[in-house]
Amino acid sequence: MEANLFTARCNACNGAWIEARYDVAALPADWPALMTQRPTNLWRYRELLPFPDDFPIVSMGEGWTPLTRAAGLEQESGHGKQGGEIWIKDERQSPTGSFKDRQAACTVSGLKAREIDEFVIASTGNAAAAYAAYCARAGIKLWVFLPSNVPAEKIRELALYGAEVVKITGTYDQAKEVAADFAARRGIYKDQGAKGITGKESMKTIALELTEQLGWQAPDWYVQSVSGGIGPLGVLKGFRELRHAGLIDRVPKLGIVQAEGCSPMVQAWEQGLAQAEPVRPDTLVIVLATGNPGLAYETLKQASDQYGGAMVAVSDGDAFRAMRRVARTEGFSMEPAASVAFAGLEKLLDEGHIQPGERVVINCSGHTFSAEKHALEDHFLLHLDVDAPLAARPSDGVQNLAKKDLAVALNQLDEQITTIVVIDDNAHDSRLIRRLLQSYKQYRVFEAHNGLDGIDLVRQRKPGLVMLDLTLPGLDGFAILDELKGDERTREIPVIIVSAKSPTGDEWKHLRRYTKSVWQKGNFSARELVDHVVEILSDNV
Repeated sequence: MEANLFTARCNACNGAWIEARYDVAALPADWPALMTQRPTNLWRYRELLPFPDDFPIVSMGEGWTPLTRAAGLEQESGHGKQGGEIWIKDERQSPTGSFKDRQAACTVSGLKAREIDEFVIASTGNAAAAYAAYCARAGIKLWVFLPSNVPAEKIRELALYGAEVVKITGTYDQAKEVAADFAARRGIYKDQGAKGITGKESMKTIALELTEQLGWQAPDWYVQSVSGGIGPLGVLKGFRELRHAGLIDRVPKLGIVQAEGCSPMVQAWEQGLAQAEPVRPDTLVIVLATGNPGLAYETLKQASDQYGGAMVAVSDGDAFRAMRRVARTEGFSMEPAASVAFAGLEKLLDEGHIQPGERVVINCSGHTFSAEKHALEDHFLLHLDVDAPLAARPSDGVQNLAKKDLAVALNQLDEQITTIVVIDDNAHDSRLIRRLLQSYKQYRVFEAHNGLDGIDLVRQRKPGLVMLDLTLPGLDGFAILDELKGDERTREIPVIIVSAKSPTGDEWKHLRRYTKSVWQKGNFSARELVDHVVEILSDNV
């Protein structure tokens, strides 16, 4: 039966935690041998993925990342001298440099198949980059909500892909809350993260791959740094299915590593608690700053109780030292989030959790920074301040947005996300129009100074309004108007004419048919034009 990839609730129990189930006993007896005949990507394991054979995938060659023996780390840690092995699953080789490309590929493929053309996520960086790239490839508009401490390099990378970036002056958990309300208000599908199907199914391909790369043998340990935990959740599911199918003899122990400044899972595990208490993040490793792990911890805690394993926290300093050590001994350059895992490996070894002779696989994800620092300016970025005032909810132990404050913030965001494109060959005039509008409203105004650039900008940004001059060189305003109205992607966007030209009788008929109004430069008041723009944009919300 084909899976409903985006159901919000289980039909049987009404639970929000959704998983795909498979008849693993029905796998062909020669299934491992079949893998050798298939392309080396994550889609090779189609019998254990919730996609039919003819499913139209959105792919950039994700999956089948290298598994490399870390001889230098084995020697330096002493684990190799004790007969142990350390292997690095090099997820840096993914299209955008992190294992989140797996999640984006599977989720965006599902969205594309359902003809969903707009999507909302909250992220601390890597998932946003992955989704931005894959949504760009699929032609899906992406809204990304980020906490304010995400590095500018990562934010510019998202804008480079054309994503709409909303920067929240608050925590990641607050960004998730704002994103959820934004998606609900606008009827846009929001990423379900670890609760949904595609996230965990995509991540389990890591387990399938590394098992195959080890000759269909399971390692003793799988180690990964975590924020919300979707990576090890999927890996755990993959190992369980392989064990159930009789292809491996055990489910590996999980080494869950968190930054000390944001370690709710580790704190709960050390106390033997069944649930983790949310915390306020205080770490320089922004990618791992999820203060509330929710149900993910409960699943990982149960796996620890059943199969063994451990959860440890490391300091930011330990992580940065591990980054330098791995670069020196193995030639692997990585971002701080991945180095947290390597610092955790050292701690797992030092504390005796990992025993002599055991085989360990560690996830290495993310380059230091690959985004071009100066590719785009910050006008592609939206700012939303939700940090004050905040109301504390005693029930969850972290600061959340009061409903009235959230409403104010979202109303502010509604204004900021409104985009206007001004097409005028006179840069002085277009700049005056932009400044005029922004002196009254927080609209984002983009300028184009010729017809071809203007049409391309409208198609790219899909603005709420176009303000068009008629006397441009090459393609004049009438030709631009005909092009926009003849394109199904842009024909519904309202157009206002702001021009010094006096239209003829026939031209007036044409303009009345295709535009909202015509304004003669120098013959209107600023406030009158702004009020008219606000009215048109309000009618189109």
